[in-house]
Amino acid sequence: MNGTSLLTAPCYRTVLAMLVVAGLLAGCAPAESGRVQGYVEGEFVYIASPLAGKLMSLAVQRGAQVHADQLLFSLESTAETALRNTAERRVQQARDTLEDLNKGKRPSEIASIAAQLEQAKAALQFSEPEFDRMEKLLKSKATSKQEYDQARATRDQDRQRVTQLEADLSTAKLGARPDQIAAAKDDIRALEASLAKAEWDASQKDQTALEAGLVFDTLFREGEWVAAGRPVVILLPPRNIKVRAFVPQTEIATLHQGDAVRVTVDGVAQPFNGKISYISPRAEYTPPVIYSQESRNKLVFMIEIVFEPDIAAKLHPGQPVDVSWKPVGK
Repeated sequence: MNGTSLLTAPCYRTVLAMLVVAGLLAGCAPAESGRVQGYVEGEFVYIASPLAGKLMSLAVQRGAQVHADQLLFSLESTAETALRNTAERRVQQARDTLEDLNKGKRPSEIASIAAQLEQAKAALQFSEPEFDRMEKLLKSKATSKQEYDQARATRDQDRQRVTQLEADLSTAKLGARPDQIAAAKDDIRALEASLAKAEWDASQKDQTALEAGLVFDTLFREGEWVAAGRPVVILLPPRNIKVRAFVPQTEIATLHQGDAVRVTVDGVAQPFNGKISYISPRAEYTPPVIYSQESRNKLVFMIEIVFEPDIAAKLHPGQPVDVSWKPVGK
């Protein structure tokens, strides 16, 4: 071998030892103050229907951006729609019954009672003078006691008949009794509750996005059976994207909830501005027993950082980042 192009064995071992020592020294060097490494974390929203059914339509695809109230998927709803329509008809029938009870009898029935009342009044107009005449004849002994009693009975019957028909006419105009109307109203409320349940069941077969976000994944294909409560679409709203980092215990006291921090991402020149939303009250990676300054320096505390939605949308779960803040006194 050419001695000018390769190191001799003793020289090679010397250089290798120097590199190892340098690496160890670099690994033992303290991290830069006010700067730690972290990663992007996403809290996913699993969209499911509380009812089972065949997946009829999947309106979104993985990786798509959706807006609030946008349709995500639809399940078969034939049975739920039929139950809703039936409930609507029952409510309408109950309302018609209540309206009929409030109206009272039909106009033709009221007219018939009124006609009978006029007949009774006409008969009373004849029986009253006849009774007066028989009373005078009885005093002059021109008629018998039996004929007098017969005239009085006829007059009394005609009076009672008029009173009865007047009451019947008033009742016919009033409508149903109050307890019947109250019962009809209770029936309507019960049927309206059943209708509300049927409408809710039918509406749950179509699921929409509650807020804008990224379709992280879809879990079923059209035509597949989806059990009740099984997620079909996984969403990642921007507000659910955050950064997690672990701060040494020597610096955690300098940070507070709401403090501004800068997050640097590989390949992006400008850092992202965020703020601390959470500081863990517990230490992570704690040694079993703390006896010395060296073991205490191993303690770290997790912090979480949130961003404005337009900034959070540029981050991806699992992405490594650098988190920095201005140390006290700098």
